[in-house]
Amino acid sequence: MSRTSAPAPVDQPVDGPLSHGLKQRHLSMIALGGVIGAGLFVGSGAGIAAAGPSIVIAYAISGLLVMLVMRMLGEMSAANPASGSFSVHAERAIGPWAGFTAGWAFWFLLCVAVGLEGIGAAKIMTGWLPGTPEWAWVALFMLVFCGTNLAAVKNFGEFEFWFAALKVGAIALFLGIGVLAILGILPGTDAPGTANLTGDGGFMPNGSEGLVVGLLASVFAYGGLETVTIAAAESEHPVQGVATAVRTAMWRIALFYIGSMAVIVTLVPWGDPKVVEKGPYVATLDHLGIPAAGQIMNVVVLVALLSAMNANVYGASRMACSLVARGQGPKALGKVFGGVPRIAVLVSSVFGFACVLLSYWRPNDVFMWLLNMIGAVILVVWIFIAVSQLVLRRKLEREAPEKLVVKMWLYPALTWVALAGMAAVFVLMAREADTRTQLFYTGGLVLALAVVGYIRQVVVAAKGDAEAEPEAVDAEVGKR
Repeated sequence: MSRTSAPAPVDQPVDGPLSHGLKQRHLSMIALGGVIGAGLFVGSGAGIAAAGPSIVIAYAISGLLVMLVMRMLGEMSAANPASGSFSVHAERAIGPWAGFTAGWAFWFLLCVAVGLEGIGAAKIMTGWLPGTPEWAWVALFMLVFCGTNLAAVKNFGEFEFWFAALKVGAIALFLGIGVLAILGILPGTDAPGTANLTGDGGFMPNGSEGLVVGLLASVFAYGGLETVTIAAAESEHPVQGVATAVRTAMWRIALFYIGSMAVIVTLVPWGDPKVVEKGPYVATLDHLGIPAAGQIMNVVVLVALLSAMNANVYGASRMACSLVARGQGPKALGKVFGGVPRIAVLVSSVFGFACVLLSYWRPNDVFMWLLNMIGAVILVVWIFIAVSQLVLRRKLEREAPEKLVVKMWLYPALTWVALAGMAAVFVLMAREADTRTQLFYTGGLVLALAVVGYIRQVVVAAKGDAEAEPEAVDAEVGKR
């Protein structure tokens, strides 16, 4: 086997394979655009308000952790591409219960996220068109992206390519304008120097506690990179595709995230209320006197939200299809038509829309309950990735070293460093009242899935032993 040829995915549906319509340009943009969302454009404001200029350190630390996780995931996905990604790797390394737990927890996370993104996009539209109902916009967006994902996978790839291109272009333009302003070259501006970095309480105005809040906000803002390893299984060259996408995306994303935070806190006083009210990007552009800054960024945020909806419907449907192909879910979800798991797409979309309805019907109990349950799911997924890589790397080195196209740096030392970092984030979450609630709810969800997964594993193993026993008796009789 060549270093770039693709082994047959282990989780292809039995009634027909998924298509291979994604090109390298699609994968590269999915890797870049998947992580650039409303969490960066809007949500980072809360982190800046808590940590002040030290938000740059928070994003650097969490960015390093995410780089290690993606390197591990890239190693496993390049060696064995699968639409179930880390769920398949967890099943191979730890056991079926682990694949079941990681896969369904991630599916649940994506479906709830689809609803959240739909609500956010609808709020922007109603701001432009007052009097129009939010639910109607959400319904329209759900229909569009459900339709996109029901069609050939190349349609999803094209949508994501152009969505991601716009987001990446917006970030690059913002960084360019920001650097010119910092240097005092931008017309109408003076170089701010280090006044905003060292004034008003200093670099860490709220001490270590503020840095911790900023760190927690930054960790979850990086979620979304995992989609590229799911999409790689449907690309023309899965091994080469995921290897290239992971390698190029990591340093670019670090530049976008950490670079953006550095530009913002250098140009705008961290305590400016506009940073939270309007979002840090709009606040910065307003501060520089850029015309129509708010509307420009609203367009970018809308695109980011719609892109995330599109990607999450895709990721949820492929994860569900993979789980079914491995006997870990209802068979109907695994039906493939024309290379697309259309029933899984429909179910994932309906679940997402149901979350939107709950936000209107039961905003203070059921909807908040859902939000808290997904609060720390991505951290759980990262732990499964790290443990799986520890196990599978040894197996690959022993059985198929030629598959190690992408290698984790300084294995196993950096894998253990990443696990320690994840444990530290859990401890920090337990110390904060808001995140502690999320930790408990997420823990309940994961524990419930793990129990169900383990029971299924035991039942399947017992059934297999019962079926194997008569065959063994027949074979023994035949020998006599």
